[in-house]
Amino acid sequence: MVQEDKELILKDLCARLPYNCRVFYEYVDDLDGKTYGYSLTLNTWCIDELEAKKATIKPYLRPMSSMTEEEKNEYFGRTMTIDIVQTSKEVIDWLNAHYFDYS
Repeated sequence: MVQEDKELILKDLCARLPYNCRVFYEYVDDLDGKTYGYSLTLNTWCIDELEAKKATIKPYLRPMSSMTEEEKNEYFGRTMTIDIVQTSKEVIDWLNAHYFDYS
């Protein structure tokens, strides 16, 4: 993975920090050379730790196709406004809060 991809992933994960996004990460330990994997709730302190370990981070996100009918109604209700900038912020915030993978 190139550095630009890693930065994009971290930026995307940072947007999910307020919503207690869970991630799986794995890294190779420098001392014993073994690969370790963990699941944790993402927060600001662990971003630095994971970067320092050069960890591979995989968030537990839902595909958009898994949206329930109630979620679809709420989602489309947010997209039907005139102010595109405000709507975009609200929609992305809503998707983050519901752990959807919108990339």
